[in-house]
Amino acid sequence: MPDVHDDGEGALGRAFDRRLVGRLWGAARAHHRLIYGSLLLFPLIAALELAQPYLLKVAIDEHILRGDWAGLTRVAGVYVVVLAALYALRMAEAYLMHVTGQRVMHDLRATLFAHVVRLDARFFDRTPVGRLMTRVLYDAEAVSDAFTSGLSAIVADVVTLAGVVAIMLWMDWHLALVTFSIVPVLAVAAGYFRLRARDAYRTVRRRLARLNGFLQESLQGMAVVQLFAREAHERERFHELNASYRRALFGSTIFEATLYSSVEAIGAIAVALLLWYGGAQIAAGTLTFGALVAFLQYTNRFFLPIRDLGAKYTVMQAAMASAERIFELLDERPAITSPAVAPRGGETTSVTFDRVWFAYDTRARFWRDDTWVLRECSFEVAPGEHVAIVGATGEGKSTCARLLNRSYDVSRGRVLVGGLDVREWDLERLRRHVGLIFQDTVLFTGSVEANLRLGATADGHGPSRLGDGGAVDAATLERAVRMANASTFIEALPGRFDAPLSERGANISYGQRQLLAIARALVYNPAILVLDEATSSVDPESEALIQDAMKRLLAGRTTITIAHRLATVHGADRILVLHRGRVHEAGTHADLVRHGGLYARLWELQTSR
Repeated sequence: MPDVHDDGEGALGRAFDRRLVGRLWGAARAHHRLIYGSLLLFPLIAALELAQPYLLKVAIDEHILRGDWAGLTRVAGVYVVVLAALYALRMAEAYLMHVTGQRVMHDLRATLFAHVVRLDARFFDRTPVGRLMTRVLYDAEAVSDAFTSGLSAIVADVVTLAGVVAIMLWMDWHLALVTFSIVPVLAVAAGYFRLRARDAYRTVRRRLARLNGFLQESLQGMAVVQLFAREAHERERFHELNASYRRALFGSTIFEATLYSSVEAIGAIAVALLLWYGGAQIAAGTLTFGALVAFLQYTNRFFLPIRDLGAKYTVMQAAMASAERIFELLDERPAITSPAVAPRGGETTSVTFDRVWFAYDTRARFWRDDTWVLRECSFEVAPGEHVAIVGATGEGKSTCARLLNRSYDVSRGRVLVGGLDVREWDLERLRRHVGLIFQDTVLFTGSVEANLRLGATADGHGPSRLGDGGAVDAATLERAVRMANASTFIEALPGRFDAPLSERGANISYGQRQLLAIARALVYNPAILVLDEATSSVDPESEALIQDAMKRLLAGRTTITIAHRLATVHGADRILVLHRGRVHEAGTHADLVRHGGLYARLWELQTSR
């Protein structure tokens, strides 16, 4: 199994990017009251924090040294009140910040998902699903951390540091300068370890991305791993990647621990300088003992946020990198959208391909590039007609289906539905008008009924014309299931319509999934139906049930059937044979066999086996 590359997941940016912070503020603006409430608490908390050392000074200088126990009791009472208020405000601050972070994360995830479902098929062709999941889940959570323990904590630290500096200068500027004399050394140490920690954290992210990628690929391909007896090899590879990630974590932990211990050591030197200089001042009578104790307390509060710098820097760096990736995804514009004003019309069920050119590679050039899937492809399907499209693999059969509902747009030419260019249709209206059933039936985790109602609106009504007035009621579902020959196996399920389906319907057979897809199409009831290899890869008994259900599904509607197995389409009104990107032959089964062309050769190859 090949290694999984990082694909940019380990990239890191600056710990503070003004442009990104501005966009994050735009995303968080709806919760400005919570943010402003948190900001208002910061100076109050800082004031209560800074009041404690000063109360110690007052208690020592004015009461303890003078033996004033009554006064000391009053100061002690004030100190208890300050502590109680401080803890209450801290609790409120933590609550507001976490609520803000969770709501911002909720809104970002909702915005990302709403944006992703609007993007076109080309975007999903070039973007791994794992990367999109990382954006919606983990990157949004990293941005939330910026509000709970990153940016807000830094703002609180700045307010506290400003207060500490102001009070120390006010109390004794000589003693304050002694404390601040160690700051240049502290700044150099913090800067050095910050850069080393950033590099170490980048390595952690890169190795974690590789580990996640390998794990996802191994779990998805577990059947193949077991089939080829590769369990031991996969365990060894996972052990290597896991050990590599562990070593990277140890490296980042060493730098963070070194920064913490360095700040502790520098802070201890500052305390020693204070004791040396302050002791001399006390001996000289220019400084009180209480003031020195207060200075020691303020010094501890001065170095505390710097000790935590590494953790906060890591949080902010991860948040900025995640924000960059989130906004990069949000800046991705869908290439296929509804027109600003979609004209009405197109109610008929005719289909026209008018000199259509199409290539999945957008760099293809007309007449000169082999990447074209369709070249000057033209055909018409009359209302109510059943047309089959056949041909060798890679001739563009499924591409025609995807162009019909605008999963992709043509490179040149036109695709018309009801006489109206599909690019002029409202997308939702077009996709309700044109329904597709694919070979690989997609069922979602949930009940059988929920999957059958997939095309219904939130109020329980959808486009179905099977029931009275289009209502998707119980009678409608029962009739659709009966017409799709799905009643027998649904009746055998525990709970019938309430029976749970696992991911992609893995707890029922392939043929049963196809029958459910037909029943779902009957409930959805599109005016034009496209069947893309919908009856392949099933056993003869299931195929007979599916074919019988198909006859009911196709009755009275315009239908395009795409198939490799010609035996499944010989009853079509007309058969189109695609070759080299255009319609090579057209006619009924009998006419094409009698003609002795490409279709006849394909028919002979399949029936002679």
